[in-house]
Order: sequence, then structure tokens, then C-alpha cells
Amino acid sequence: MDLNRLLMVAISVIFINNFILSKFLGLCPFIGVSKKTEPAFYMGLAVTFVMTASSIITWAVYSFLLRPFHIEYLRTLSFILVIASSVQLIEMFIQKFNPALYKVFGIYLALITTNCAVFGVAVLNSEMFLKVADNLTRSLVFCVVQGFCAGVGFTMVLLLMSGIRERLELCNVPRSMKGMPIAFIVASLMSMAFMGFMGFRF
Repeated sequence: MDLNRLLMVAISVIFINNFILSKFLGLCPFIGVSKKTEPAFYMGLAVTFVMTASSIITWAVYSFLLRPFHIEYLRTLSFILVIASSVQLIEMFIQKFNPALYKVFGIYLALITTNCAVFGVAVLNSEMFLKVADNLTRSLVFCVVQGFCAGVGFTMVLLLMSGIRERLELCNVPRSMKGMPIAFIVASLMSMAFMGFMGFRF
């Protein structure tokens, strides 16, 4: 296994090509759930789980169903079905075991189903590791690492944003800038800061 390439994939999706700050995917939960640190953390965990689980399942669907039967054109439909099923399982689990957290998430938990960052990971996996017939174990490891690390990057950015927004609640922000305007300005500054990671070389 090429450990250098695995490390490169991990660092890339966490810092350099972060799905929120670089690819601008998954902005809805990023803005909606980042007001407080606790719900942001749990949302990050949920998204990480969905990204990792959907990476494994979409790998299996693509490797054993779509490619052998030459029906790769059904990729989008099959990936969306996998993601929607994963989110439904998480939603039922949280509603059963932690109703308070379920209320905190509100509509944003259901929005993971349409979170383009989760779908983006599945598509990126298929483009990078599944298009060419490769060793199945090797492609699975790369898909899982990319899915998990993309979730870690998503969670990290959510926590950073929630910490900043909690501090902003204590600041004397002009009335016209409170809420969404200052959140978008902070997000753009974070995006510019993360552009500095593009200078990484291995």
C-alpha cells in the first residue's frame, strides 16, 4: 500500500481541497448548524459517518454492480439512493437514543441527504479510484480514507466556524452585520486562509 499517497489524499481533503472552504460544497449545514459548538460537533460526526459509510457502499455498488454490467451511467442515481438510506438510518438512531439532539439538528439532519459534499465524496472516489479497474482492496482503502478524512475536514471547519460565531455573539457587531452577513464574511476569510495550504509540497 502506498502510504505516501494515502497521506497525500488525507491532507488534501482535510486542508487543501476542503469540501466547504475550497469546493464550496455543504454550505447549508455549515452556515445553519455552526452557531453553537455542540450541535456543530455532532453534525460533523454525523456527516463523517455518512461520508465514510457511503464511500464503502458506493465502492461496492460501483465495483460489483455498475462496472461489471456496464451501467456506469446509473452512478448518480445509485449514489443518491445509498446516501439517502445512510442518512435515514442515522436520523432514526438519533431520534431513538437522543431526542434532544434530534431537535437541535432540526431540518439540517435531513438535509445531509441532499448535502452535495457527501455526494461529492462518492463521485470523487469513483473518478479517482474506481474508473480504472484496480486492485479492489487498494481502491476500497483509498475510498474509505478519502471519505473519512473529508468528514474530518468538514467537522474541523464546522468547529472553527462555531467557535468564531460564539465569540462574535459577545462582540459589539454592527446591527446590519449580525447573523448571516458576518457569518459569510468570516467564511470567506477562512476560505482565503485555507488557500495558504495550497503551497504544501511532499
